[in-house]
Parts: sequence; structure tokens; C-alpha cells
Amino acid sequence: MITPRNVARHELVGLRARVVESSDPSLVGIEGRIVEETARTFVVLTDEDGGEKTVPKGYTNFEFELPDATVRVEGEAVRARSAERVRGV
Repeated sequence: MITPRNVARHELVGLRARVVESSDPSLVGIEGRIVEETARTFVVLTDEDGGEKTVPKGYTNFEFELPDATVRVEGEAVRARSAERVRGV
């Protein structure tokens, strides 16, 4: 079960996400549903225009909406392929 404590070790595709901080100011505020993930990026289907935006994980902080909470996660904490992160779950 995904919780605020273990969110970084779970599959994130399908979760709603929002960029809350980044060294690239043009990324801040992007929000929508994660539709794809690589080791270094998320592809977000945006609420704004229904388009897809590729967001780097490395220098970006995210908020993920879980069923019972919203959790802030540093991109570095999820900077790996999802299969590598979920092995320990």
C-alpha cells in the first residue's frame, strides 16, 4: 500500500503530481497525471491544455496526491527507474 512514508519506493505512473520547486522556473506549476516515467524524467499529462510535458527529476521537487494525503518529494529521491525503486517494497 502506498503511503506518505514509502511513496518514493512505489510506482508513480497514474498519480497526480505538481512541480512545486525547480531550478528551472518554467517548470514550477506544471500539474497533471504522470503517464510515463524514465530514470531521469516524468511525462505529465497536464491539466492546463491536455498536452504532455516532460519534467526532469534531478533538480525538481514534486507534490504527489495519494488517496489520503499530499506528499512532497525531492526529485532526487525518485531518480531511478521505477523497477529499481520498487524492488524493496
